[in-house]
Amino acid sequence: MAIFFLRLISFLPLWLLFGLSNILYYLIYYLVKYRRQVVRKNLTNSFPDKELPEIIAIEKRFYRYFADLIVEFIKMSSMSKAEVLKHVKMKNFEQVEAYFQQGESALACSGHYGNWELGMLAAGLKFSAAPHVIYKPINNKVFEDWFNAVRTKFGNVFIPMKQTLREVVATKHKPTLFCFASDQSPMLIDVQHIIPFMHQPTAVLLGLEKIAKQTNRPVFYFDVRRFARGYYEIECVPLCLNPKATEEYEITKLFFKNLTQSIYKAPEYWLWSHNRWKRNG
Repeated sequence: MAIFFLRLISFLPLWLLFGLSNILYYLIYYLVKYRRQVVRKNLTNSFPDKELPEIIAIEKRFYRYFADLIVEFIKMSSMSKAEVLKHVKMKNFEQVEAYFQQGESALACSGHYGNWELGMLAAGLKFSAAPHVIYKPINNKVFEDWFNAVRTKFGNVFIPMKQTLREVVATKHKPTLFCFASDQSPMLIDVQHIIPFMHQPTAVLLGLEKIAKQTNRPVFYFDVRRFARGYYEIECVPLCLNPKATEEYEITKLFFKNLTQSIYKAPEYWLWSHNRWKRNG
């Protein structure tokens, strides 16, 4: 029933959904207070030079955007290809596409910054090689099935994290774009390396780096910018074009350096409600 309702309201125009988002913001922030302690702690630790009033200002901007993100996610289920490409512009995508035209593959990385889900839909429409997106399955099977149906409706392939290497091997003879959200927390048993990120020791995933060094596929950072409500630009930034020549953990450090720069430019667009620093060894 809930899925039917979400699908129904997705047909409303985005301007009207943003009106609902304005109400949703007050409900989430002031009434429900969804994860406010987590968000406040994350922001305070990440910006030790900022006073409390500035932290609260970022916090409120985050929750306003978080409400927008919810309605954008809902809208995605009924978006056409033309609507997706209208709302997401891709810059420098030709440099990535050149590899596919030569029969080669590439890797992409981004964080939970901006509307990463809408960005992946746009990538699937812009590139000749279908994105293979690495993700962590969620516990609610009903919502996961619905969400994955939305994610894959234009040909994208979603791969559970534990099956990444198997899928890389299975697709090695055709051009692919494997996409990693590399700012996720590893499981406690998977913590292998810790780096400084946003002024905190941070346990990191090493899947992107391991695949890059094993396959020597070029790595691009997808730098997301929101330039208007519901509108984004993704710049494909070369992160490492010769992974086998890098030092250990160099690719991982480069990713977090770029993500940090994105966050400092507009911190409200990163997913502060995620309890990112709970597994730091």
